[in-house]
Amino acid sequence: MIQITAANLQRGEKSLLENASLRINTGHKIALIGANGAGKTTLFKLLMGELTVDQGDCHVPKAWTIAHMAQEHPETDAIAVDYVVDGDAELRSIEGQLQQAEALDDGPKMATAHAELERIDGYGAKNRAEKLLHGLGFANDVGERTVTSYSGGWRMRLNLARALMCRSDLLLLDEPTNHLDLDTIIWLQDWLKAYEGTLILISHDRDFIDAVANHIVALEQRQLTSYRGNYSAYECQKAERMAQQQAIFEKQQRRKKEIESFVARFRYKATKARQAQSRLKELQRMEDIAPAHADSPFHFRIPCYDKISSPLMNLDEVAVGYPSATVFNKLSFAIQPGQRIGLLGVNGAGKSTLIKTLVGELPKLGGEIISGEHTRVGYFAQQQLDALELEQSCFDHIRMLSPNAPEAEVRKFLGGFNFQGDRVFEAIEPFSGGEKTRLALALVVWQQPNLLILDEPTNHLDLEVRHALTVALQTFEGAVLLVSHDRHLLANTVDEYWLVADGAVAAFDGDLNDYSRWLKQRDLDATPTSKTTTPAVDKKQARQEAANRRALLAPLRKKQQQLEKEIEQLEQRLALIEGQLGEPSIYTEEPARAQELSAESGKLRVQLEEVEASWLEVLEQLEAAE
Repeated sequence: MIQITAANLQRGEKSLLENASLRINTGHKIALIGANGAGKTTLFKLLMGELTVDQGDCHVPKAWTIAHMAQEHPETDAIAVDYVVDGDAELRSIEGQLQQAEALDDGPKMATAHAELERIDGYGAKNRAEKLLHGLGFANDVGERTVTSYSGGWRMRLNLARALMCRSDLLLLDEPTNHLDLDTIIWLQDWLKAYEGTLILISHDRDFIDAVANHIVALEQRQLTSYRGNYSAYECQKAERMAQQQAIFEKQQRRKKEIESFVARFRYKATKARQAQSRLKELQRMEDIAPAHADSPFHFRIPCYDKISSPLMNLDEVAVGYPSATVFNKLSFAIQPGQRIGLLGVNGAGKSTLIKTLVGELPKLGGEIISGEHTRVGYFAQQQLDALELEQSCFDHIRMLSPNAPEAEVRKFLGGFNFQGDRVFEAIEPFSGGEKTRLALALVVWQQPNLLILDEPTNHLDLEVRHALTVALQTFEGAVLLVSHDRHLLANTVDEYWLVADGAVAAFDGDLNDYSRWLKQRDLDATPTSKTTTPAVDKKQARQEAANRRALLAPLRKKQQQLEKEIEQLEQRLALIEGQLGEPSIYTEEPARAQELSAESGKLRVQLEEVEASWLEVLEQLEAAE
């Protein structure tokens, strides 16, 4: 058990903990959350014994083996798989003892060392390391390549594999998903769910936290507060503590109206049905969840350019890649106004290469890309941070785009991204990665695009900013093309998925759960010497199967239409009654009529809730069957 008691901790002039206490029971899986700079990484150093509290006590069992994911890029010429095996310190110690015994020809000590290796499955260590590396996306040459031959992101994966290799009692992971794509994130969460020790992780990926954590520890206002359950449960519990505040209630009502407006506009459109369903589910739990974020300093919207072209962008037999290697050949598709597309595909499939070609950062190798006359692209990628002028301020960056923009308007806009007061006029050089990412996003938003192309926009962003970005994208009226390993962002902001795989870009018929199953099947089908390929499909058979599926789904679709008609009728009747009840005179002139209408309104609301629940159930059945 880990016990922190009445702890004070200060770094420089900043106080991180003040009389803070926390108990973590053995075997708990903890997600440590808090704003950037609150002290989460410092708390890790405290648990590892690299720091001590200024006052109070921090107890971690001395017998525990602690593993952590190093944040520095390793600089070593060691073979990658050997570097990972080094994470098992006990194994390396026993191997050293065996070498000494063999040098001395000490039979009993050799026998003891061999018995110890057998006990810890030391003979299977290399195979265990190779499985970890395979799960984290490495090719089969890790037994030959050195650590320094890999790029920075892949070296961080090696650090993660090394931490997982350790047979630890306490595992500390700081942003383990930052350099991972969706398939490796799914693999990692499954691995961590099976981990038997105590886990504490720092992550800004709420779906990852929801899948792995069974407790949340929030580092807020220099205190450590523990919540039972995952991140979604934390939102509800935090909301309960805040729900009485009037300002929070008012912000919640505004968010409800945004969702109701979306559902009203798109509920009956086939292309938006899944999104409308997710919004309606969110609406049903808004009373509990919204207050948890209502005090967030991040509130912004993404205005859409008022002129539009159709299509916004058209590709005609476009070849994409580099002079030395073509990644895609003869791509033909169009991006239409209002489309909201999530690009799926493993690392290296070509998602970023495709996006760079669409925005003109990478020359096309052939074919034609035509942008509409009124197409205005808002593009965000991590390399956009390199284009920031470090000696300039946030205010200066906006003024470079709009020299005549009024100061008050610029300051109000930047305030939505939590750049407040004098901070607006400070040079951005000392800003954190998260702050620079927020500024880069703000510059995209300021330009009022009608086509947003976002490549991993949430890297370096904490949970509150991610929530604000999700809300802003939900209400954005333009088209969206999104690459992200943040499943919550994808699931709540896009309507369709395109799969980038095997040199092709094609519509993916399914959601993120289907994609997860596709990845696992692909991994099962993979062989050590060949790439996974999509098996050939007999077109006639496929058409017949599709026709059979449509026939099976016909009764459900009919029921869906009936329920939607019923919902529309109930809503119309309810609107009529509420209009009458909104007249003050009815309560003085016709009190009996007012009472009657009020009772009918209550019954209609209950009936509408029941019909909507049935409608959602039918939609879920359709999604499961499709």
